[in-house]
Amino acid sequence: MAGKQRIWLVVNDASGSNDSQAHEHLEECCRRAGLRVERTIRFPEEDLPTPAALDHAGIALVAVFAGDGTVNALVMALSDWSGAVLVLPGGTMNLFYHRLNGDREMEEVVRLAARGEASRVRRGVIASCHGTALADLLAGPGTAWYHVREAMREADVLGVADQAAQAIGETLATPGIVCRDPALGLAEGYPLVMLSPVAGGIEVSGFHAETPGEVIKGSWALLRRRFREGPHDDLGTVEKIMLASTEDEPFGLLIDGERAEAAGEEEFRLVPCAVDLLATERDGR
Repeated sequence: MAGKQRIWLVVNDASGSNDSQAHEHLEECCRRAGLRVERTIRFPEEDLPTPAALDHAGIALVAVFAGDGTVNALVMALSDWSGAVLVLPGGTMNLFYHRLNGDREMEEVVRLAARGEASRVRRGVIASCHGTALADLLAGPGTAWYHVREAMREADVLGVADQAAQAIGETLATPGIVCRDPALGLAEGYPLVMLSPVAGGIEVSGFHAETPGEVIKGSWALLRRRFREGPHDDLGTVEKIMLASTEDEPFGLLIDGERAEAAGEEEFRLVPCAVDLLATERDGR
């Protein structure tokens, strides 16, 4: 294995595409491409690597095979590091992987990265005082469907039914979210607002749930993280935006699928990612 580039690999066994067979396939893929996995870190059982630890070990590339939440945690942990991160599709939807690589298969992405044919980029991400979203950020009472998704992951049938009933109630009854500064969309707000980092700004979408059919369709889209299949309004692209509860109450957030809570009004802005990422596609979204 002399001459192969040494890398560290971060995995999360709880992510959608992670199992022993997937790990073996990935390591074989790396070997064929000329990458030697010197160390595998299983998050969250093991701590994420730090810039100091990577520099001390002489590692310039970290690959991560996990879902968007783990990818987010790693990228934030490596802020201002001089090396680069290779994102691989180890989750269920892998939204950030596809943003960097389009529809390329993992084997091709690994091969291009090993050959030095992937670009080092710092794509725009969405910053807030509650965290930074690499793939997407959702705001509003509709984020209550997160609890339904977690119950589904745990195969908790009774929990799914209970959480779904609560989520429907919150989606329909809780004050909505309005877009301020700039003012976009409906003055009465939406039960769910999605912010997506794209080339040149933050794409803003407002999801509505005015009928039982829209609630069902929108919630199903949220559970599968196929948000744009739900009923929504495309509200435009901005560099920053203020979101607020229509009654100045705290509201839920999902930052790359991870739960947080905002105050009655919060600002979100586009900033460059704080560490280099390897990409094989232009940011055309």
